[in-house]
Amino acid sequence: MKIVECDYFVVGSGIAGLMSAIALAPHGRVVVATKKDRADSATNFAQGGVACVMDADDSFDEHVRDTLQAGAGLCDEAVVRRIVAGGPARIRDLESFGLRFEALAGAAGYDLGREGGHSRRRVLHAGDITGRRIEAALLDRLQREPSATLLEHCMLIDLITTGWLGLDDANRCLGAYVLDVKSNEVFAVRAPATILATGGGGKVYLYTSNPDIATADGVATAWRAGARIRNMEFIQFHPTCLYHPDAKSFLISETVRGEGARLLNAQGHAFMDEADPRGELAPRDIVARAIDREMKSAGAPCVYLDIRSRGSVFLQRRFPDIYRTCQRFGFDMAKDLLPVVPAAHYFCGGIEAGVDGTTSIPGLYACGEVACTGLHGANRLASNSLLEALVCARELADALTRHPEPDIAKQTAIPDWTPGRAAPSDEAVVVEHNWNEVRTCMWDYVGIVRTDKRLERALRRIVNLRAEIREYYLDYFLTSDILELRNIAAAACLIVRSAQIRKESRGLHFTLDYPAMAAQASDTVLADPPGQAAARD
Repeated sequence: MKIVECDYFVVGSGIAGLMSAIALAPHGRVVVATKKDRADSATNFAQGGVACVMDADDSFDEHVRDTLQAGAGLCDEAVVRRIVAGGPARIRDLESFGLRFEALAGAAGYDLGREGGHSRRRVLHAGDITGRRIEAALLDRLQREPSATLLEHCMLIDLITTGWLGLDDANRCLGAYVLDVKSNEVFAVRAPATILATGGGGKVYLYTSNPDIATADGVATAWRAGARIRNMEFIQFHPTCLYHPDAKSFLISETVRGEGARLLNAQGHAFMDEADPRGELAPRDIVARAIDREMKSAGAPCVYLDIRSRGSVFLQRRFPDIYRTCQRFGFDMAKDLLPVVPAAHYFCGGIEAGVDGTTSIPGLYACGEVACTGLHGANRLASNSLLEALVCARELADALTRHPEPDIAKQTAIPDWTPGRAAPSDEAVVVEHNWNEVRTCMWDYVGIVRTDKRLERALRRIVNLRAEIREYYLDYFLTSDILELRNIAAAACLIVRSAQIRKESRGLHFTLDYPAMAAQASDTVLADPPGQAAARD
């Protein structure tokens, strides 16, 4: 079996992974693995921008206050302040890489957008394809680092830990097994530090704004390795995805509402002012629940977004990509109502991690959406995700270079990957069937509004499905499809178990059985003892 040696192994090529790799490259050999093409990431889909205090009329305190309010009492205020304060320096990093954010026409300063939950305009953007432009700038910068190697079409299988190898010392990450998707070769990467920057897992749900790659790979593999997982019940549903059979849940950015769009029900009535004093600019959990309630009470398949008041000239300048895409599906933003529905969008929970990426397993780091740092609490404030990834990637790199991991990995033998009894599959339809069943179950029973009974039903089905998936995983040769199915099923189980523990409604977790918020806020942490490791698989 081939073993790739490096100092830092980064899994994921979105903003968190690339920023980590760029910052680490001057200090050692970096290998970045991404399971599709290098630009395939959730970052590439981000429309809105980066929330950051860049205006003299704004302040860190106000950004902190907005974040804490959105997080419904579950944010770690020290973490929030650290990340918010670190934002401007990271914006300057991006600009030094060649990225240009939109500036005010004929005036000094940035053209800042406003999104739900923000008391001020503080969202830097590069048109309405901010994520795509950030991704391009970071890839260009990484390619100029001679010590960095980027491996495409290489998918994480499992982490290699001393605990899994049966060594006597405390559990430590030594690297990972990886599948080369094109050649079907399994190889190992051995490194003192492994950084998971794999993003979220919107594909756990039937309807999502996420790209197809978002299958919770990092959370699932970290869980199998024994890492602590925190607050997985908090799944953010973006309120406004375009409702069209061919649109594949195309996202209508929250900045459209920031520029004056109203939400209308099937009768043409604007309903958000009745749901919250902030109207369309209420935090996403409130807007998504209001839309869900309107759809269910009327038996309607969608609600409508109305931005016709801003006119064609403004809309084509401010939202060129969204405007063109809506036109492609038969809607003119300047003339037509846009049909929209909520869709799974962002994991506020994940691998328990510090701002510097440290996890409960030495040698394993997590950064970006895969990590739960305490920034988002029970509900993420819009456009804080890219901010978190930028700041935490740099903090991670600084901490790792100041205090390098001991070189235990290179002194430890990595056993060859063995397929066991596996054979070529002649039942690939099982993967597709179980894939659809997991996602439908999660959408029906663990969505925007939950009950104890729905969660019980979901857990029974997910447990049975995981048993079937494990059997298939052991019987047949590896493919990316079975690895992704294994991961979404594991993540689904974590979400349901976490939701069952929380006996209150807070932020993104709303249950009809416990509609009130508890007086004391507490995290949900899943940390099974080592003896239950088999149950994770």
